[in-house]
Amino acid sequence: MREIDAQLLTKNIKEMCIEANHYLSDDMKKVFDNARNNEKSPLGKQILEQLDENLKIAREDMIPICQDTGMAVVFVKIGQDVHITGANIEDAINEGVRQGYVEGYLRKSVVNDPIIRKNTKDNTPAVIHYEIVPGENITITVAPKGFGSENMSRVFMLKPADGIEGVKNAVLTAVRDAGPNACPPMVVGVGIGGTFEKCAYLAKKALAREADSSSDIEYVSKLENELLDKINKMGIGPGGLGGTQTALAVNVETYPTHIAGLPVAINICCHVNRHVTRTI
Repeated sequence: MREIDAQLLTKNIKEMCIEANHYLSDDMKKVFDNARNNEKSPLGKQILEQLDENLKIAREDMIPICQDTGMAVVFVKIGQDVHITGANIEDAINEGVRQGYVEGYLRKSVVNDPIIRKNTKDNTPAVIHYEIVPGENITITVAPKGFGSENMSRVFMLKPADGIEGVKNAVLTAVRDAGPNACPPMVVGVGIGGTFEKCAYLAKKALAREADSSSDIEYVSKLENELLDKINKMGIGPGGLGGTQTALAVNVETYPTHIAGLPVAINICCHVNRHVTRTI
């Protein structure tokens, strides 16, 4: 049994919150540069150059990439042979978020109740997803999620008879309805299967996957490529002002489901799709 001090979790999460909000991840840089090279619209290309300049200023001057520094979403894979000492794991995670947002001078966007709406002033609590896995390590992904794109997300409870064509139509409908509001070029996370809440989790998890990766499942990989091609032919373009690069990536995750259902969730993210992963 390996022991890990909760303070180590707090320290890493603090650093990851700051890193994610100032630096574009390597996988996102790769797909962003690809979009810059492939954009056919002069205006679209100009917008992508402006976005690239913004990314440069953010990393060099330590200014957040976006004024909306997001609600902290944290995925935690905990080895079953790990024992956390010194504090409750959830308290340690939230303390890391608190320190990251307060000491990193990041915008505090979380309110303590969805109706009363009093700001918590430290961007906590985070939204935390736990997964127990074999081993004695902890792998953490911090994915700050801005709400311009989050508000454009959708869940469709399709019928099994709708099949894969119904899934495609749901994704394209969500993207079309989002239009410029999701700060394109966007990354589209899709969750298929499970239950109402499971497919939404899968869609969020899909966004945290490397943007330049493909599913290991053959039909899913083909679906990702087809949807990316169709989305980029919509003409929404960078900033929603027209062009050939509306999406940088489409990531799809699946899960077994009930014989009577076909849940589909689409979680959209803007062109930075912030995420940082570390293993302790």
